[in-house]
Amino acid sequence: MFGFRRLPREVRTALALEPGERVVSHARAAGDGHVVATTHALHLPGGLRLPWHLMDRAVWDEEGLTITMTDGAVHAVRLPEPGLLPETIRERVTATIVASHRVPLDPGGGVRLVARRVPGYDTPRWEFIFDPGLDPEDPGLRALAEQALEEMRRSLGV
Repeated sequence: MFGFRRLPREVRTALALEPGERVVSHARAAGDGHVVATTHALHLPGGLRLPWHLMDRAVWDEEGLTITMTDGAVHAVRLPEPGLLPETIRERVTATIVASHRVPLDPGGGVRLVARRVPGYDTPRWEFIFDPGLDPEDPGLRALAEQALEEMRRSLGV
């Protein structure tokens, strides 16, 4: 119906699903394998599991999907027919974000303060996403980011 194909049984059984996690959408990857979106994560061919709350961005083009994680890792997969995956990924990643605010730190750039919902936790997890070119390990920049986060939390009452 509407071009939807069932996920092959062998693909479903090979997924390492957490309790309560269910398949939402999927698409066949170029070559071999499937990309499977679940309620908790995106599963790539080869068994790689990318939780929604750790994704920074997903970009689609004629080649397929490129995902950048909050730690800077980049994953790409070719998808000839993405089906409902673009909409599912956008909805799932967006649903994890409680708050997001960019703060300039120095003339070289800034940091994005992001609070995300994490499955199994009652309170959001805060993270720093530094602009490219800034060293997230620099103690001075970390201190400025921590100060900005405290100001933001105070203003939000959390």
